[in-house]
Amino acid sequence: MTQIKIQQRPLLTRPEQFQGVPAFIAEILARRGVQSEQELELKLKHLLAPSLKGLDTAVELIDQAIDQQQKIVIIGDYDADGATSTALMVLVLQEMGAVVEYLVPDRFKYGYGLTPKIAELAQQTYQPDLLITVDNGISSHAGVETAQALGMQVIITDHHLTTKQTPSAEAVVNPNQLGCEFPSKALAGVGVAFYVLAKLSSHRGQQGKSSSKVTQYLDLVALGTYADVATLDYNNRILIDAGLKRIQQHQCRAGILALLDIAGRDAASLRAQDLGFVLGPRINAAGRMESMRIGIECLLAPDMASAYPIAQQLNQLNIERRQVEGAMKQQALSALQHIQLETEHLPAALVMFDEQWHQGVIGIVAGRLKEQFHRPSLVFAPDEDGIHIKGSARSIEGIHIRDIIEQVAEQYPHLVSHFGGHAAAAGLTLNKAHFEEFRQVFTQYIAEMDQDLFQATVWTDGVLADTALDLATLNWIEQLGPWGQKFPLPQFEGNFKVIDYRWLKDQHLKLKLALGQQVVDAIAFNAADRFEFNPMLGYVDLVYTLERNVFNGTTSLQLQVVHLSQ
Repeated sequence: MTQIKIQQRPLLTRPEQFQGVPAFIAEILARRGVQSEQELELKLKHLLAPSLKGLDTAVELIDQAIDQQQKIVIIGDYDADGATSTALMVLVLQEMGAVVEYLVPDRFKYGYGLTPKIAELAQQTYQPDLLITVDNGISSHAGVETAQALGMQVIITDHHLTTKQTPSAEAVVNPNQLGCEFPSKALAGVGVAFYVLAKLSSHRGQQGKSSSKVTQYLDLVALGTYADVATLDYNNRILIDAGLKRIQQHQCRAGILALLDIAGRDAASLRAQDLGFVLGPRINAAGRMESMRIGIECLLAPDMASAYPIAQQLNQLNIERRQVEGAMKQQALSALQHIQLETEHLPAALVMFDEQWHQGVIGIVAGRLKEQFHRPSLVFAPDEDGIHIKGSARSIEGIHIRDIIEQVAEQYPHLVSHFGGHAAAAGLTLNKAHFEEFRQVFTQYIAEMDQDLFQATVWTDGVLADTALDLATLNWIEQLGPWGQKFPLPQFEGNFKVIDYRWLKDQHLKLKLALGQQVVDAIAFNAADRFEFNPMLGYVDLVYTLERNVFNGTTSLQLQVVHLSQ
C-alpha cells in the first residue's frame, strides 16, 4: 500500500475578510484561495465578459451561415464534454433557424478530432459549407486543410492546451491558444461553445433576427464542465451552479432526468459531484463502448418518451463498461505484481499494454492505477490498424503529463505519432513496435523528477471541533458549493473513539464513533482493500468528509472516511 502523508492545506488568502460565517468556514474559503466575499455570489451577471480571441469572427461567420441557410456540421468528441458541446450547438443553432447536423468520430475507427478522414466523411455525408469543431481541433492542422480544400469554412472551438501555432481555420476560439487574453483558462469545451453561442445570440438579437435564450441550456454546460474535471475557478463555479439549479428544478433536458431516474437519483437533491459520478459515466459509456451518437441523442431528445429508452441503453453500456474495466484492472494489477516482485519497488511511471485491452476504458484504468499507486499511469490498447497502439495517460499533482509526452516526442520523433491533452490527462498514439522503447524513455523522464512528488498526500482542512460535528456545518458546506477540481470538498482530520463497528458485505466498514460529547456514524467504502483496521485498538485517526444520511425519514450526520489509520 502507498504510504500516505496527511497535511493541512495552507491558507492562500486571509480568513478575516469573510464576515458573517463561522471561523472554520472562513478558513476553508481562505485555503481555497477565494479572493473576496463577491466570489461566494454565484450569479450569472458575474460571468467573465466574452473577450475570447477569435470570437467576433466566429460569430460573424455563423450568423452569415444561418442567414444564407448554409449547411453547418458540428464535429464533436466522444466524451461527456464533447457530447454536451455537440448537443448545445445543435439545439441553439436549430432554435436560430440554422441547417445543422453533427458528426462524432468513432474512437475505434477514426480516433480523436478533426482528421483529414473526418473532413472527407463530413463532405460525403452532408456536403457542409461550414464545419464547427467543439472540444477538439486545436491540433488539427491537416484536418483543417483538407476541409478547406473540399470547399468548407472551418471554425475551431476548443479548450485543449497547445504550445504551437493554431491551425489556419477561418476562426479559432480557445482560451488556451497563444495570444488569447481571456482571464479564465479553465473553460471546458462546452464552456467555450456556450460563450460562442451566447455572443451569437446577443448579436442576432440586436439585429432583430431569430436568437435563443442560451442560459436555458446551462444544464448541459454544468454537466460537460464537471464531467471533464475542469478546474472550478469562479467562472466555472457560476456556470455549474446555474446549471445544477436548473436540473434540481427539472428545467433541464429530458435525457438528464431520464438518466437520473434510471440511476435512482432524485433531481431535487442532486449535488455537483453527481454530475461527475452519476451522469458523466453513463454518457461517457456510449463513446467508450459503442458510439457517442447514443449519448448525444439522449441529450437532444425532446421529451421523456423519446429520452427514456436511450437512457436505458446508456445505463446498459455503463454496466458493460464497468465489467470490462474491472477485468482489465485485475490483469494490470497481476502484471504489476510481477514487476514489483522483480524490482522490489514500483517504477516511477506505470506504462502498460495488452493486446486484449479495450480502447474505450484505458483512460479509466489509467486513472484507477494512478489513484492506487500514486504514479503517472499510461495504459495502451491496440488500434484498429494492427500497427499502432492508443494510450491514455493520467498524472499525479506536480507532473504535467502532456508536456512530458511532448518532450519525449520532440527528442525521439519516431516514438510518438500523435498526442494531446492537459496537465492531468492526455492521449497518445505509438507504433506498437516502439512500445518498449517508449516505456523506458518515458519512465526515465519521470524518474528524474523531484522524488517528493511520488509521496501521496491527503490534504485536510484541519480538525473540526466536536461542537461543529452537526448538520448545521454540513448546511454551510453545501451552500458554498459546487466543490470539485481545484476547489475541493472540505475534509477534516480527527482522532475518534470506536464505540461499535461492523462489516457490510465483507467490504465496507460501518463505525459508531465518539468525539468529546458527540456520537456520530461513519462509513468507509471498500475499506477491506484500502485500510488496515484493528478493532482492539479502540481509537481511529480519520480523514473524512461530512454527508447526510437519510434513513426511515430521519436525517442524521454521517462521516465518509477518506483515510483511516491507527
